[in-house]
Amino acid sequence: MNEEALRQKVIECLQTIYDPEIPVNIYSMGLVYTIDILPINNVQIVMTLTAPSCPAAQSLPIEVDQKVRQIEGINDVHVTVTWTPPWNKSMMSEEAQLELGFL
Repeated sequence: MNEEALRQKVIECLQTIYDPEIPVNIYSMGLVYTIDILPINNVQIVMTLTAPSCPAAQSLPIEVDQKVRQIEGINDVHVTVTWTPPWNKSMMSEEAQLELGFL
């Protein structure tokens, strides 16, 4: 599988993961900053959370790691949580903003 096809599968997977307090997937929420496909199908994901005190701070990165690992062809996954830049509502997709009533 080529790099772009694998990246698309990762995005599709991330669109099935939800912050338990918000009814929008983490990809549409803008919580995923980067998805890098590295040699031999290793995946590196840099993500954030809505706030440092987010109740899902411990579980969400683990869920991302576990679900992405299940994609056929993935060799290894590394998930990093960052707080820079801080997440804000403007990072959400237009669809997510409409769903949450921000537009």
